[in-house]
Amino acid sequence: MSGQKFPSPDQKEQTHHGGYFFPLKRYLTTLSDLYPSVAAHWHEEAELTRVTRGRCTYQIQFETYEAEEGDILFVPPAALHSISISPGEVFESETYVFHMNFLGAGTTDICTVRYFTPLLKQELHLPELIEKDHPAYGRLLQVFREMDPAYENMEPGYEMIMKSLLLQAIAILLPYGTEEDSRPHLQEEHWFKLRMVVEYIGEHYAEDLTIPQLAKLCYFSEYHFMRFFKKYMGMSCLEYIKTLRLEKAAGLLGRGDTSVLDASLSSGFSNLSYFYREFKKKYGMTPKQFIEAMPKGGLEPHKFQ
Repeated sequence: MSGQKFPSPDQKEQTHHGGYFFPLKRYLTTLSDLYPSVAAHWHEEAELTRVTRGRCTYQIQFETYEAEEGDILFVPPAALHSISISPGEVFESETYVFHMNFLGAGTTDICTVRYFTPLLKQELHLPELIEKDHPAYGRLLQVFREMDPAYENMEPGYEMIMKSLLLQAIAILLPYGTEEDSRPHLQEEHWFKLRMVVEYIGEHYAEDLTIPQLAKLCYFSEYHFMRFFKKYMGMSCLEYIKTLRLEKAAGLLGRGDTSVLDASLSSGFSNLSYFYREFKKKYGMTPKQFIEAMPKGGLEPHKFQ
């Protein structure tokens, strides 16, 4: 079994969520037929999300959750996660992405020893989907109601208010957490290998990727690798690569300043007719029709506040 708990830094999402002194950022996310998913990714920060419209499927590590309007989700630090919706759905959410050091995880005190360190080491697991009938739901919803105006108005001291409210959120979830040995989980080595492959694909999707090449990363045979990937990701590796490339192409087209040919090539499609066929199959329209359907200002699946 691998002794390395997490992938190396160059395998993670490179976005910086907030600044060094205030590592917190709010995201307003919209998914629709024009942009139906957020590909699997991970980062050092945790996430606290409230679904404000519609429903979606969240995959957090190897667990799948069906979330709907009003539900709250917690994504722990360094967890591989993705979001997808069904055709015809419109999904909206607000997410606070924050580094645990902002809450004091970098200091040596009882909170770090008892709670933050086990959480960061994935030895302590907090609830990931908090539905309306969960005992913690009401208090977490109140946390959101207090965070939103504090974050938007940014009055003096709002940073301390945000910090205290996020600490409250973690404290509210703690009584419902489970220790590592009391919750069924996959082998650490399998978890590490899957995340490594997904992140490698995320960095090299525009290049030629082959099953032998990816299987070699895991030290698996091709047959074992294909079964392994489909078992945990719910689709074949080649289907995942194609889907990711189409999403990247849609993102480029949605900006309004990229031609169909450039979007195709930049996303890893060397055959334009194949790109047209697969794009229409996924989005129900040609790339040109997709551009015409864009709202004014282009497609922004993630809007920053």
